[in-house]
Amino acid sequence: MAKHLVLVAGNIGAGKTTLTERIGARLGWWTGYESVTDNPYLSDFYGDMHAWSFHLQVFFLGHRADQYLEASRDSRSAILDRSIYEDAHIFARALHHMGNLGERDYLAYRRLFEVVVNGLPRPDLLIYLKAPVPVLMDRIRKRARNMETGITPDYLSLLDSFYSEWLGAFDLCPVLTIQTGDLDFAHHPDHLDLVVQRIQDKLAGKEVMDLTQK
Repeated sequence: MAKHLVLVAGNIGAGKTTLTERIGARLGWWTGYESVTDNPYLSDFYGDMHAWSFHLQVFFLGHRADQYLEASRDSRSAILDRSIYEDAHIFARALHHMGNLGERDYLAYRRLFEVVVNGLPRPDLLIYLKAPVPVLMDRIRKRARNMETGITPDYLSLLDSFYSEWLGAFDLCPVLTIQTGDLDFAHHPDHLDLVVQRIQDKLAGKEVMDLTQK
C-alpha cells in the first residue's frame, strides 16, 4: 500500500484529536499529536500572552517540524493532529491581530516558518473539520481544560474567518472538508466508517464530495 501523510486541521473543539486517534487505530497509521502536557511555554503564555507569544510559536514550529520528519521516516502512513500551516496562517496571525505578537516578532516568525516548511514533505491530504461556533463552545465547556477557560465565541469566530481565507488559497494537496456538528466518530462506528471511506477514496484520487451530514 502507498504511504501517505494526512493532516487534520480545524478550529478548537472541532474533533481533531479524536479523529486522529480513531483513524490511527483503525488503519494502523502512525499518529502525531499537539504538544500540550509537555509544552514548556504554555503556562507562561496563558499568564502573559504578549510576553510569551513569540516563544510559544517558535516552540510549536520546531515541534511540528520534528513530527513531520519523524512521520516521513516511519514506514507507515501518518496522520497528524493539527498542521504546521495552521500555526502561521491561523494562530500566529490571530496573536498578531489581537496585539499579542508584535510586528517585528511576527515578521521574524513568518520568515522562519517559510524556511522550515520549504524543507518538509508535502502532505497528501488535508482533512478540515468544521463545526458551528456554538457547538465548539459546548465541546470546550464539556472537556473543561483549565487553559481553555478564556476562549470566547468571538475568538472562535475570528479563527473561523482565518480558516476560510487560508483554505481558499491552500493548494499543497487535496482538501476534504468534514462537518462534525452532527458526526460522532468517537461513539458511532458507522460515522467513523463513513469518514474512513471518504479519506481512502480521496487518497485514491477519486472525486469525493465533502462530508456535510451523517
